[in-house]
Amino acid sequence: MTKQRSRRDVLGALGAAGLGGLAGCVGGTDDRGVEGAGATGTSASDESGASGASTTSADALTVFHAGSLTAAYADVEAGYTAERDVTVAQESAGSVRSTKKVTQPPHRAADVLAVADFRLLRDDLLPDYGDWYAVFATNAMTVAYTEDSTYSDEFGPETWWDVLARDDVAVGHSDPAVDPNGYRALMSMQLGAIPYEGERLYDDATAAALRANATVPASDEVDLIGQLRTGKLDYAWSYRSFGATHDVETVDLQTAVDLSGATEADADHYAQATVEAGGTTYVGAPIAYGVTVPTTAEHPDAGASWVAYTLGEGAATLAVDGFETLDPAVVPARHADAVPDAVMAAAEARDSLGPLSL
Repeated sequence: MTKQRSRRDVLGALGAAGLGGLAGCVGGTDDRGVEGAGATGTSASDESGASGASTTSADALTVFHAGSLTAAYADVEAGYTAERDVTVAQESAGSVRSTKKVTQPPHRAADVLAVADFRLLRDDLLPDYGDWYAVFATNAMTVAYTEDSTYSDEFGPETWWDVLARDDVAVGHSDPAVDPNGYRALMSMQLGAIPYEGERLYDDATAAALRANATVPASDEVDLIGQLRTGKLDYAWSYRSFGATHDVETVDLQTAVDLSGATEADADHYAQATVEAGGTTYVGAPIAYGVTVPTTAEHPDAGASWVAYTLGEGAATLAVDGFETLDPAVVPARHADAVPDAVMAAAEARDSLGPLSL
């Protein structure tokens, strides 16, 4: 069990940005996948994908981002605007949905698009609506709960699957068709029954019970946390970073299921889990966040400035808010010529990131 300090307790003492495990790895495999719905912090939430705030003045900036970035990007905004005379309009939604706002009619404009699965940018945004992207952070799957959750006194790293499979607990994950948290939760349930380094956590019957007992009460992980706090849920599949930005407890899951592993063997294991949702097949892979300035941005220079800040000074804020940041961030070598100079100053060009093909 891990109980994280609130980010408000530590933001006044920002440390150096953490080194992601993927950042020091080499190699590459082919992979395919995409993320999901978000919610509101200081951000505006747009569940329809067809409406919401956008900015038009030269001193304004529109940011579409993953729900899991809501709290962290609110903190990043505070630092960014303290140094610049600019208004930031943030819109939180699932990464699949956020990307489709740009790529599908009515083709809304965003100056920044940040997603929880960089492959969404690689495979669905480029080349028609983007020229480049940067991978900037990693995360891990977890299960969030409170002291009032049923069986909370029994819940831990070696018992979580037993508790979540009981039919008298309320367990939720987000919609896998719009939120990677949703399809990643389903992947984690699958992976525990697949041998990892010669052993598996539980049998197929337990994996089936986990899936059967899990509901989809919300489209995104932020809404899940709200239901957890009100007692509508006992447990919610979430990201490790939520323990740093929300008043909940989290459990440290095994590398075999938390999608945080950074080796070829980890990636091969994760790729054995697949989820069909919304007409797309999602394939398991290490979690890696991506960001870009779409080619349809109304204020591309401002967008590049935001991205450069988040990869540089803002990386410390992301680290405090529970993300494992890459130092430096990574851009695909084949797209390096298209990366704005300010962004490239905080990144390096590579062909792969650990086991992930860029």
